[in-house]
Amino acid sequence: MAKNYKKTLTACYLGFITQAITANFAPLLFLKFHSEYNIPLGKIALISTIFFLVQLVVDILCSYFADSLGYRKCVVVSELCAASGLIGLAFLPGILNKPLMGIIISVIIYAVGSGLIEVLCSPIVEACPFDHKEAAMSLLHSFYCWGSVGVILLSTVFFTVFGTGSWKWLACIWALIPLYNIYNFATCPIEPIVDEGKGMKISHLFKVPLFWISIILMVCAGASELSMAQWASAYAESALGLSKSTGDLAGPCMFAVTMGISRVIFGKYGGRMDLMKFMAGSGCLCLACYVAASISNNPVIGLAGCIMCGFSVGIMWPGTISICSRRLPEGGTAMFGLLAMAGDLGGAFGPGIVGNITQNANNDLRKGMLAGCIFPLVLIISLFILKKLWRDKNIKNKF
Repeated sequence: MAKNYKKTLTACYLGFITQAITANFAPLLFLKFHSEYNIPLGKIALISTIFFLVQLVVDILCSYFADSLGYRKCVVVSELCAASGLIGLAFLPGILNKPLMGIIISVIIYAVGSGLIEVLCSPIVEACPFDHKEAAMSLLHSFYCWGSVGVILLSTVFFTVFGTGSWKWLACIWALIPLYNIYNFATCPIEPIVDEGKGMKISHLFKVPLFWISIILMVCAGASELSMAQWASAYAESALGLSKSTGDLAGPCMFAVTMGISRVIFGKYGGRMDLMKFMAGSGCLCLACYVAASISNNPVIGLAGCIMCGFSVGIMWPGTISICSRRLPEGGTAMFGLLAMAGDLGGAFGPGIVGNITQNANNDLRKGMLAGCIFPLVLIISLFILKKLWRDKNIKNKF
């Protein structure tokens, strides 16, 4: 019987939507946590930090253990953890004496699921016998964007209709998606990314110049994306003078929409495009967007730079994964895990750099955005170095 790889693709799509839910739902409730449980805002800020730190740890551990445990077991566990964490978020804060501890335990549980999804879904799709895998990878990652938009918009509608006091019901409703996806991953065909015992060891990967450049690309991709995405709402409010609700829609929501559009375009037409040129062009556009957001006094231009930055960073993360997997086909889970770790690392320190520069510049967020120009700039330089390495290697192979 022919294997139904479309079911595999659907499961991975829902996996990335699950990751978007775990990353974006709790931040919508920060003020609710503050008012309902009397948790100081400074401690609430730990929620996002712990979420990304747990993902980083899972990325590293997954590089070592996913192959031996098996992809199917790990990815089913990822959905189970995501669902359990979301349901725990609804109940644990009220059960435990310290509500913050209940929230953090829930966040840790679903962050484990999110980290596993991040590492495993890309190699699962890469191992499927699809044509134009770069395009398939880009389309896969677009579902994180659509998931983010869906979480923000649908949660906003839910809170408008039922009130924020009903947030526990919504947490359980969002948990239905990973619960359903457990069945998909348990029954869909999953192929090994490399034959057993043939995957490259981490020590071998670190000896390959291409891999180090890919790590730099992933750090810059994560930093370029998250520095703008996490500060987009604040930028729209403070620098452009928009209201909170308008800032949320015009900032992070539109950023996610344009990022998704970029990935869908490459997902549909990627077979006819040169990935390296598309990424280099996107890097230049990203640099222009950061410059526009930092130096323009025109709010329309500033907002356009913020929104179009989403389009420019769309291809960076999946594109780097495709480049590395094409050139290092035996990289295996270790390669995908370390690349995900590098992207998360960039996403962790990039917004922090922008925030610190902003604070030292008397809370001038434009100065912080100007400092963010370094991330797309380094990415562009790294792409040129990578292209030169390929050209030199091809010349040597001719002789």
